[in-house]
Amino acid sequence: MSVPTLDDLLAAAVSGVKGSERPGQVSMAKAVAHAVDSGEHLLVQAGTGTGKSLAYLVPAVQHAMEVGKPAVVATATLALQAQIVDRDMPRVADSLAPLLGRRPTYAIVKGRRNYLCTHKLEGGFPDDEEGLFGVGDVDQQAGWLGKEVVRLREWADETESGDRDELVPGVSERAWRQVSVSAHECLGGRCPMVAECFVERSREAAKGVDVIVTNHSFMAIDAFEGRQMLPEHDVLVVDEAHELVDRVTATITDEVTPGMARAAAKRAGRQAESSESIDDAGTFLESVLDELPEGRLTGIPDNLGLALARLRDTTRQVTTELKPPPGQEVDGARQVARAAVEELHDNASRVLEQRELDVVWVNKDPRRGSVLRVAPMSVAMLVRDKVFEDRTVILTSATLELGGTFDAVAGTIGLRGEGAPTWTGLDVGSPFDYPQQGIAYVAKHLPPPGRDGASPEMFDEIEALVRAAGGRTLGLFSSMRAARAATDELRQRLAADPSTDGEVAVLCQGEDQISTLVRQFARDPRTCLFGTLSLWQGVDVPGSSCQLVIIDRIPFPRPDDPLASARSQAIARMGGNGFMAVSATHAALRLAQGAGRLIRRGDDRGVVAFLDSRMMSARYAGFLQRSLPPFWPTSDRALVLNALKRLDETAPPPEDVAEPALRGLTGAVRGTAMGDAETTGAVDATDTRPVATAPPPAPAARTAVTQGHAWTAEEDEELRDGVELGLDLEELSESLELPSEVIAARLEGLGLEPGSGSMLDLD
Repeated sequence: MSVPTLDDLLAAAVSGVKGSERPGQVSMAKAVAHAVDSGEHLLVQAGTGTGKSLAYLVPAVQHAMEVGKPAVVATATLALQAQIVDRDMPRVADSLAPLLGRRPTYAIVKGRRNYLCTHKLEGGFPDDEEGLFGVGDVDQQAGWLGKEVVRLREWADETESGDRDELVPGVSERAWRQVSVSAHECLGGRCPMVAECFVERSREAAKGVDVIVTNHSFMAIDAFEGRQMLPEHDVLVVDEAHELVDRVTATITDEVTPGMARAAAKRAGRQAESSESIDDAGTFLESVLDELPEGRLTGIPDNLGLALARLRDTTRQVTTELKPPPGQEVDGARQVARAAVEELHDNASRVLEQRELDVVWVNKDPRRGSVLRVAPMSVAMLVRDKVFEDRTVILTSATLELGGTFDAVAGTIGLRGEGAPTWTGLDVGSPFDYPQQGIAYVAKHLPPPGRDGASPEMFDEIEALVRAAGGRTLGLFSSMRAARAATDELRQRLAADPSTDGEVAVLCQGEDQISTLVRQFARDPRTCLFGTLSLWQGVDVPGSSCQLVIIDRIPFPRPDDPLASARSQAIARMGGNGFMAVSATHAALRLAQGAGRLIRRGDDRGVVAFLDSRMMSARYAGFLQRSLPPFWPTSDRALVLNALKRLDETAPPPEDVAEPALRGLTGAVRGTAMGDAETTGAVDATDTRPVATAPPPAPAARTAVTQGHAWTAEEDEELRDGVELGLDLEELSESLELPSEVIAARLEGLGLEPGSGSMLDLD
């Protein structure tokens, strides 16, 4: 058999997915192959429609099979992980098998919390909820929670992998914690059931595959701490690379709260004589934190230093007491207690160290009280030294080139400055003809946005645009308050006008789960969808249902954001422009993602309307404009309104919209639709793959009513992802567009803590 070339392999893969050759895809695949051969790192901007997954998977498979080492692909979202494992790699493997002589293999690697713990199932750990596993009436003991735990036990006898994602329908986080353990709680090699461990078996199996799919955070911890959770590899592909810095930062953000101290003291209980001292130290810390104002601490006040030192010293003492006597096996209860106490000790010690790059701040959480957080101002050197060391790294995204250059993104990941590794930046473009397909309209006649909300002139502008477009509008707003205000105003205006006759409907994020709203928006062209945060990236509605994207203002970070302000000040001290490096870069990335919602395929047409006149008048306007797709620019209002009217009059029927599919045990399509980002709001509204037979969702916590709100599976997943990202209660409330008291009640029901990232188990 002759050795196939990269061109041969790529052509076979493209044929296997029933696609057509795209110049950008070919250029990217060759650049990836060259980077792998030369060892030079590569940043690739690949616009929507390029087919970048195949462009890196094919050369990655080719290299892995040549050298006998796996290639690792790290993504930011669960949606893309699922797409690669369930859709892309099966097709690539089938297509390449005849040319390579065998079928390429692949696996997904996750943290321990994603798997059943066999030792915990057998009673090796204490129950997180007293009485859940007892004998008696389940409803009387724990209601829906008890029912879910019973169901989990039944599933444990059937599953071969123990992977939570293979449980359809799913269960609440609180129930899942009854059958899983974190990395710190795990007994590791000392576990009496290590041979039956689902995690160990899955990681052992992954050692022999060609492509391993994981997430940014898992990859980072593997690199930073040298735990060797991933097999030895010399090629790493980072997809959704524009998210890398935020995901890594969230991964190594820690916090200290009085609640953590109380929980650790309770877990230590009778096993440590000094356990009450932790509770006392937590009470003292609470009194100190409550006196401090919310915001960044430029130094550690004396009282806070004293409280943290007391917490550090008492937890050190209790940790010593929790060590098992020589020759005695470590039991689950003691290990769980040690994990909680050690986390508290390590976090308090880190704050006291006052590391050069660490930023410390106080957050006032309505539910949890005062929270002390610490995060690195920059992860650039950490990423440079650990992620780019001893392997070739390919980073790709549709938005890496900001302001017409890769420098901004490269600087945040350690690829600039003295000692930086060599790298190449490549923009392979997009198959779309942006100047012909889209208009970038800036409403320069509007007054600059203020702090008091939208002006009447802005509402007039939105109304005129929506009427001209006949609906078909995705409104991206800087806050949930702005989105709701626009929704209420437009509904009143349209309802008051007899000529509309209820023709145009306005949906608002938060009124239903995001995937449902997006599908409703995609089905009915006479519809608008307004929202924030989750809608700025990932929403995929090709066709005539989305011909107008409205962006209300430039999405700068909040002025009081501790990390953003610290980064700006540090850059300014070094003689740089902190605003451009931090705030403008953040805004450019968000704008590029938001504007990218308009053109999703080759025959899409439409307008992106910016209602912030600073997009033309400010000194940084050129930088922001160069970060956008190259639409045809104008500020001519009449021209834009006429263009929207013509598009509305000639628009074809909307695309067919399928219900989400279900994922199966082998990674085949049987669960949520691959384009439906379970935790980020990313929705492919036109996924038309068949839905296989699956059991109907059983009533559980995900449909339980919390303070009048019926929670859905998608909302629970989005809430869980927000906690993983370290969002506080206010940010979670804005993300899900629900009152903070509803969020707080649901968090308690799921056993989650806002702002802690506690569910992000990385081992």
